[in-house]
Amino acid sequence: VCYNNLHYLCIYFRVEEIDSLLAPFDYNTKPSWTNPKYLVNVISMEVTYLVSGLMFAGVVEEWVWDYAITVTLFHVGMTTSVMSDFPSTEHWWVALGSGLTIMILGGQFLAYKLFKNNFIYPDLEGF
Repeated sequence: VCYNNLHYLCIYFRVEEIDSLLAPFDYNTKPSWTNPKYLVNVISMEVTYLVSGLMFAGVVEEWVWDYAITVTLFHVGMTTSVMSDFPSTEHWWVALGSGLTIMILGGQFLAYKLFKNNFIYPDLEGF
């Protein structure tokens, strides 16, 4: 999903000089709304998180938030190992946090709408 987004966004923004293999892990690009490389990275991340959340809803049916957090932690680990440094830029964490929120809210909402008859509600009467 991510690499498809990168491909189409590079065409749309006419970005030719992007390392597509490292783009999902690149947190060093200078944040600027006029920098097309930065826009491609951010939009690709957010769209990937949205689409992944919707796909998780069809797969796991109700625990989308758990998968979203797990995938995000895996992404942070992969970013740290690929870039050989822990991501310390504010803009990357804001984009990651908003993507995680989009993934959880979109995926949980879709899962609830599709599978609301199958949701497990805890019985708290005797609690």
